[in-house]
Amino acid sequence: MYFIKSPYILSKLTGKSIIWQIPNDKNRIFITFDDGPIPDVTPKILSILNKYNSKATFFCVGENVMKHPDIYNDIIENGHCIGNHTFNHLNGWQTSTEKYLENVKKSEAFIVTNLFRPPYGKITPNQVNKIRKKYFTILWSVLSGDFDKNISGQQCLENVINNTVGGSIIVFHDSIKAKERVLYALPKFIEHFQKCGYKFEAITNEILLEYRNNNL
Repeated sequence: MYFIKSPYILSKLTGKSIIWQIPNDKNRIFITFDDGPIPDVTPKILSILNKYNSKATFFCVGENVMKHPDIYNDIIENGHCIGNHTFNHLNGWQTSTEKYLENVKKSEAFIVTNLFRPPYGKITPNQVNKIRKKYFTILWSVLSGDFDKNISGQQCLENVINNTVGGSIIVFHDSIKAKERVLYALPKFIEHFQKCGYKFEAITNEILLEYRNNNL
């Protein structure tokens, strides 16, 4: 079971230690991708983003960056932002804080960023408190469900269209599991909201500074 739209209570419980959305008055939406880079998926996603002149944020697994540094560099060269997603896609609830932090640090040899997203969205309060010394922890307001083999590409598209508003942080995946659904839903999702006057931006330091200043 998973929530398509993150419950409001979670943002209240986690306070300012975790960013779930970036409210703004500029009609901005923030697409993010988890788990890549993957040769058979990430380049196709980059092509779609370029076609629609849209930027995104890729939360990369360190091991995948180590295996595919050329694709990682393509992400950066195309003007997108990067986040750390641990080295081995660890579940924080099942990992000691010491081992979790070691795994995050291991990714730093391949990923340069101050953004972090815990795999599965599962992270303990102690892990958050340690990581926040160096990273902004970014979760999401809308989960596309593209990883779910029991739904269609159309259902994935409806998940994001029906739950997205200005300032939403959307999660897709550049993974083999999600390939069929993300490649179907992504271009249609961007087209829909661009026609409504929205633009798609990466989560930059400037945007995070603006967010922090507005939420002190």
